[in-house]
Amino acid sequence: MSVAPAKPLPPRRLSVAPMLDWTDRHCRHFHRLLSPHAWLYTEMITTGALMHGDVARHLRFNEEEHPVALQLGGSEPEALARSARLAEEWNYDEVNLNCGCPSERVQNGAFGACLMAEPELVRDGIKAMQDVVSIPVTVKHRIGIDRIEDYDFVRDFVGTVAEGGARTFIVHARNAWLKGLSPKENREVPPLRYEFAWQLKRDFPQLEIIVNGGISKTEAIVAQLEHIDGVMIGREAYQNPWMLVEWEQALFDAEWAPSRADVIKALVAYCKREYNEHGTPLRAIVRHILGLANGLPGARNFRRILSDPKLLKDAKPELLWTAWEQVQPSNSP
Repeated sequence: MSVAPAKPLPPRRLSVAPMLDWTDRHCRHFHRLLSPHAWLYTEMITTGALMHGDVARHLRFNEEEHPVALQLGGSEPEALARSARLAEEWNYDEVNLNCGCPSERVQNGAFGACLMAEPELVRDGIKAMQDVVSIPVTVKHRIGIDRIEDYDFVRDFVGTVAEGGARTFIVHARNAWLKGLSPKENREVPPLRYEFAWQLKRDFPQLEIIVNGGISKTEAIVAQLEHIDGVMIGREAYQNPWMLVEWEQALFDAEWAPSRADVIKALVAYCKREYNEHGTPLRAIVRHILGLANGLPGARNFRRILSDPKLLKDAKPELLWTAWEQVQPSNSP
């Protein structure tokens, strides 16, 4: 288990969204090297997986990941409470309930975005979690479902759920269409309505409101922070990870200035540690860093080397230096 940090946690001005198959503990370790203050979120983990699966496999994370939040998928208050207790026992800094995922698989489990139609059930689940943990219990949701596009819908959802004790709401500023769109299309087709998140902050000034969806530029983040408390970024942080350095500088520490070579050096050490302690193959880690050299000469060769199955088979961590030499001369890493 990770040991919770003694120092105060940073504000949630910047966070990296939970992304299925992407934001595992290796990805989060990499992102932490780029931004010391961003909040990091796990992939969504279902209450069923924690009740009946390998808890250590699902919840193990690295101490340096703090602040880190566990995102849960579920709807049954008792199971949510048990899972939240596990999150606190494993020293997560926050537990977050997913009320925004629109996939049919999630809907079949009666959780995700379809929970927005049952705010009282969400309220009860939040209260059940709040009653058994001292860490923050937060909610990530959409602004509506299907063709329900009135602001009143999300206002009433937030107001009801807040009765259960939630004080932080992460608002993906699009509707979720439960039928007719794929998860990918649900991230792109429904229009963005940031003004709904801004209005939530005006209507509920006592709540922490964080906006998510379609935000990628530093100027856009700064502009959003004039209206709400924080910004959560997903695919841009994953596909162009060096942006995390720029965001860290803009929002937390103007003097923050790591080099990409520093990051490679730290990753080599991490890969060695992971292999020695857990037998983690190199490919499980380097798949998350393919965008590290984006925008630099040699970036394509960097990606090619670190995604080549033949080169990765039985490869040593020093392969990262081999890849980096494609971007920069080996005598000046």
